Amino acid sequence: MRTAGSDAFSSRGYVRLEGFYPKARMRSIKRTLHDQLERLHAGRGLPASIRALPVFQQIGALSKRVNVARLHASLVTQELHDTVADLAGRRPVRVQETQLLLSPPMQGAWTLRGLNWHVDIAADVQGPVPGVQAFFLIDDVAPHGGATLALAGSHRRDIDGSALRRTLRTSVGLELALGEMGIELVEMSGRAGDVFLMDMRVLHTPSINAAKTLRMMATARCFLSA
Repeated sequence: MRTAGSDAFSSRGYVRLEGFYPKARMRSIKRTLHDQLERLHAGRGLPASIRALPVFQQIGALSKRVNVARLHASLVTQELHDTVADLAGRRPVRVQETQLLLSPPMQGAWTLRGLNWHVDIAADVQGPVPGVQAFFLIDDVAPHGGATLALAGSHRRDIDGSALRRTLRTSVGLELALGEMGIELVEMSGRAGDVFLMDMRVLHTPSINAAKTLRMMATARCFLSA
């Protein structure tokens, strides 16, 4: 039986689940990350070797420097499996190991120019949802604080892909132009414990962290049964 949540997920390609996980669980993960980064960098802040990288490469380089024990088990819970199944109509058959998404603070001015819009799986837009990607907010993420961006509705079969790609090449009036195509620009900002679930056919991209705090998120990809 379809629910209001599954109908919204089908049409928009994402849902935001506010307070999905308790803040205490996220505080524990956040504390571990801070402690490890402090030890690695001896309290001197981010090393020049990371700051010298292109902005979006900084995310991968920083995220690989730390390891949180049982991160996957803490976030990819039975409750998450059940929620994905409710929204997509099928249960996950495989879930990739959870990855950290850490963005250094003050990367520069926030912009929609030069972003890396992509999908993580090539799939038939007319077929069933091939997978659901979860984005977990470990700490509060402010607007323009490095949150992943997504184009809600970009997975729909009636969207002209070539026209959409042309639209994305400009940052001036982008949100208005997307709105005219029935697409919403979503910034996955929010509070610690929030979770965004996204159809893996939705276009998305990392963004600039213009805030003064480290962006702390994680992600896991849930592949669904045929």
